[in-house]
Amino acid sequence: MSDKLSHYLITKRDVDAPVAYHSGQYYSATQFVNAVKFWADKLQAQPFRHYALYTEDAYPFAVLLFALLHAGKQIWIPGNNCPGTAEQLAADCQLLGDWQNGESFDDCLEAPECSSRSLSPLNPLDKQLVIFTSGSTGQAKPIVKCLDQFQLEIATLEQRWGEHLGEAAALATVGHQHIYGLLFRVLWPLSAGRCFHSQAYINPETLVHALQRGSAYWVASPAHLKRLDHYSPWGGIAGLKAIFSSGGALPETAAHQILTDGGQAVIEVYGSSETGGIAWRQQDKAWTLFPGMSLRCIGGKWLLHSPYLQTENDFQLDDNITLLDDRRFMLHGRSDRIVKIEEKRLSLVELEQRLMTAPWIDDAHALVISKTRDTVAVVVVLNAQGLEQLKSQGRNRLIRQLRKALEPWFESVVLPRKWLFVNIMPLSTQSKIDQQLLTRLLDFDNGKLPQVLNLEINADSVHLGLRVPEDLLYFPGHFAGYPILPGVVQLAWVEHFGKLFFVMDQPFSCMEVVKFTQIIQPGDELTLSLDWKAAPGKLYFNFSSKLGMHSSGRMVYEGNE
Repeated sequence: MSDKLSHYLITKRDVDAPVAYHSGQYYSATQFVNAVKFWADKLQAQPFRHYALYTEDAYPFAVLLFALLHAGKQIWIPGNNCPGTAEQLAADCQLLGDWQNGESFDDCLEAPECSSRSLSPLNPLDKQLVIFTSGSTGQAKPIVKCLDQFQLEIATLEQRWGEHLGEAAALATVGHQHIYGLLFRVLWPLSAGRCFHSQAYINPETLVHALQRGSAYWVASPAHLKRLDHYSPWGGIAGLKAIFSSGGALPETAAHQILTDGGQAVIEVYGSSETGGIAWRQQDKAWTLFPGMSLRCIGGKWLLHSPYLQTENDFQLDDNITLLDDRRFMLHGRSDRIVKIEEKRLSLVELEQRLMTAPWIDDAHALVISKTRDTVAVVVVLNAQGLEQLKSQGRNRLIRQLRKALEPWFESVVLPRKWLFVNIMPLSTQSKIDQQLLTRLLDFDNGKLPQVLNLEINADSVHLGLRVPEDLLYFPGHFAGYPILPGVVQLAWVEHFGKLFFVMDQPFSCMEVVKFTQIIQPGDELTLSLDWKAAPGKLYFNFSSKLGMHSSGRMVYEGNE
């Protein structure tokens, strides 16, 4: 039986029961209540009504969330803490949490019982929460929610899977700043009396290591689950109580591998920021609606009725659906990824699906680069056969072959003109494909920046395959008749790409052991390797090619002690 979120801090419970595991220690219900009271007193004394809450870890988020609720504030929960997001929100909100200029709170998670505040039940219908869509294009849209909407969904989840989960703790590789992570790794565990781990585990190895602390389930996304391979810690994965996945459909091949190697039938949840969870499936092509949900089609548009919406109006879905019966249906991709290129309609979903029928491709993502003329771009993950094809035939010939394979299905005007080969799809903090990063890589200014041909992303390093444009602004006059790339431009490129891939929010301080050993000329193809060491605040770099090393060194950013 789960507790209502509106009464969570008031309901009598085991005061020593662990609420969360954070920074190497467990925090009990008593510690949680004391920290909430401390912050509720502090925040209520402030004149601000709206707060933008962002934290890297889930336990501080939970403390501040409930403190803000009991202080009568409205909480905006953005998907990231990027400077642009902060600038937009600061116009309407006070920033709280892990913002560059946010208020510090780390020292107050173990607050003593010093508050005389008597907590009263929250009004579950107060619209105190604002979450944001995590759409792949366009500006994030705010959606106002109340606690009761989350509580209704929690009741459904607990009724369906609560008995199976038992006392298992919630471990996650997804963030809590969007609705899926917020619900599955924070609010549901709190309401059900389960412990949740504050840290988001970036890979299955670290997550499995955390299983040593007891029974647990995994809150994951298709992007993470698709990366599991022969070398993944299947023994530990088999010990999980359950694996949940949301944020897109999990490919059948990945679901089969997890079942075969890990003995886990992944529970997939289909929903959206606006609607919450709509349906679920487990080793099945069809989806099953949660209780209280219904679908109907009017004029080719699918409308959802959901008790979580708390309105008589149905919600229009942007998905193509085939209804099998009154409870089960099939999904056929989003209908809103239809674009026009030179007045020709193109389904980006179809383009991706056609590309993935090629024997060399594991994954593909299509997007549109909008300038004076819209251009279709594709980001491709090659399999082992594709990598061999790339190595033996070269990039241009491989692209020609892929375009040839698309020609039977698409007019030439809509065929991809920009290509980027990657080892994995870059993900945002919401575990979605990082549309903004891909756009910046593909939509480059060839007067100032190199063309990115391929990309390899690792935990703290990246390797970029670059081509130096012939019409770079820096070549004329440097030198007449013998153009070479200035060293200062190389350093500017290092910082540009470093800030794209790593959190480098401290000012530049100095350079160390910088060496320029070979010249770089127009048309050269290079590999730029970047290795970020966060603790000392140092960005290691080197430019190399088939001729060997061209330049190397370290860029130092002060303040990262």
